[in-house]
Amino acid sequence: MFFQNLARGIDIGAHSYLLDLDGVRVVLDAGTHPKIDGLGTLPDFSRLDGIDLDAILVTHAHLDHMGALPVLCREHPEALVALTPETLALGAAMLHNSVNVMEAQRQELGVMAYPLYTHRELDGMEPMWLPRPFGRAFSIGDDRGETAEAVLFPAGHVLGAAGVRLRRNGKTIFYTGDVHFEEQSLVAAADFPDEPVDVLILESTRGDSARSPGYTREAETARLADGIRHALAGGGSVTIPVFALGKTQELLAMLLSMMRRGQLPPTPVQIGGLSTKMTAIHDEFASRSRRLLPGFRFLDDFPDLWSPRRRTREIEHAPGRIYALSSGMMTENTLSNGFARKVVGDPRNALFFIGYADPDSPAGRVLAAKPGDKVSFDARDPDSARTIRCEVDKFDFSGHAPREQLVEFAVKVRPSRIILVHGDEAARQWLKTAIESALPGCQVAIPEAGERIDF
Repeated sequence: MFFQNLARGIDIGAHSYLLDLDGVRVVLDAGTHPKIDGLGTLPDFSRLDGIDLDAILVTHAHLDHMGALPVLCREHPEALVALTPETLALGAAMLHNSVNVMEAQRQELGVMAYPLYTHRELDGMEPMWLPRPFGRAFSIGDDRGETAEAVLFPAGHVLGAAGVRLRRNGKTIFYTGDVHFEEQSLVAAADFPDEPVDVLILESTRGDSARSPGYTREAETARLADGIRHALAGGGSVTIPVFALGKTQELLAMLLSMMRRGQLPPTPVQIGGLSTKMTAIHDEFASRSRRLLPGFRFLDDFPDLWSPRRRTREIEHAPGRIYALSSGMMTENTLSNGFARKVVGDPRNALFFIGYADPDSPAGRVLAAKPGDKVSFDARDPDSARTIRCEVDKFDFSGHAPREQLVEFAVKVRPSRIILVHGDEAARQWLKTAIESALPGCQVAIPEAGERIDF
C-alpha cells in the first residue's frame, strides 16, 4: 500500500492524493490552487498516467478540494465519484460558477488555457457522481472483485464536509479532509470514530497559529456584536467580506443569534455575489442534513435580508446596514472588492474579517495597513488605491480545528503513521514536532510534491 501526493507544493491549494490499497486505487480530493492561473492551478495528474482509478472521493465543495474534479473525471471516466449529497449540490454550483470565472479570465487576463471544462461537460458528468450519506459503508474496487470499504463521516468544516475511512486487507486509513471538532453557528461539530487506525492523513491548516489565551466562540461573537453595534450607532455601515460557501451562512446564523439575544438591534443585512446561490442550496437542506437551525430557511425566514436574485457587480451603499459580500479575501473583480473601495474612506464605517486572508490578497493588505495608509485593491490598477480611514478588525471564526485539537485526535486514534497535508511548511512542522512528542514511535511525514510513501 502507498500514498502519493499529487499536489504541486507544501501549502494550501490543489489538494489531491493517490492511495493504492493493494491494487485498489483511490484519489482523495481533486482541487485547484487559488493563487495560480491556467494549467498550473491543477494537481499533477500526470502521475496518474497509465493507472486505472477505482474511485475519487471528494470531502467537500470548496474549490481547493473539488475544483479540478471535472478534469480528473475526463481523464479517468471509469472511476466512481463519491461525495455527500450536500457536497454534490454545493459543488456542482461552485463548479458552474468556476466556468464563468475562467471564461472571464480568458477574456480579461488572456489565460488561454481557460476554461478547463465547460458547462456542457459538467451537465454530462454530474449525474454520474454518486451521493453517499454519512456513516453508511460502500465498496470501491475493480472488475476482479478486489474491493475496499469506504465510509464518510461528518467533518464539521462546512455543510456536507466529510472525513473518509478506508479499510482493506485488515488495514484502516483515515483522511480527515478539512475538519472542525467544535460546533459552529450553523454546522455541527465533526463526528469521527475514535477507534485506532493504521494510517492517518491529517490536515494541518492552523498548525502555525495558536488560539488566543482564553478564547471562546461566545466571547468572540460578543466582540463582533460590539463592533457592529458601535459602527451602526455612529451612523456607519459594516462590511464583512465572506466566502460564498460556508462563511456567508455561518455569519447569517451568527447575526440571527445576536438579534434574537438582543446583542444587535434589528438590522438590514445585504448578501450578494455567489453567496445568494450558496445560501439557497443551504436552504434546500434545512430539514435534511446535520445542519444546526433545522428547518430555518435564510432566504425566507431571516428578518430583513436583502439578496439580489440576479447576479450583480454593483450594490448601493447605505448607512445602518450590514453587508456580507463575497469574496472573503476581496479578490480583484469580486463584489466585496468593489464595494470595500466605497466604504474604507469613511471613519464611521467598519470593515470586519471573519475568515482567512492571504497576506498577498487585497484583504491581507488592508489588515496589514495602519489607519491613514493607502492600500491597492488591484495590483494591476493604480487607480484602485484607497486610504483606509474606517475601523478594520479580524475575528477568529475559523472552520478549521486548532492545532492542539488535531494533536488530541491523533493521540486518540493512535496511528503508526501520520501524513500531514493541507498546510504550509511551518504549520506542518509544528504538528510533526508536537505529534512525535505526544506519540513516541509514530512515523510522521510531510510529503513533498509527487512523493510516494509506502506503508
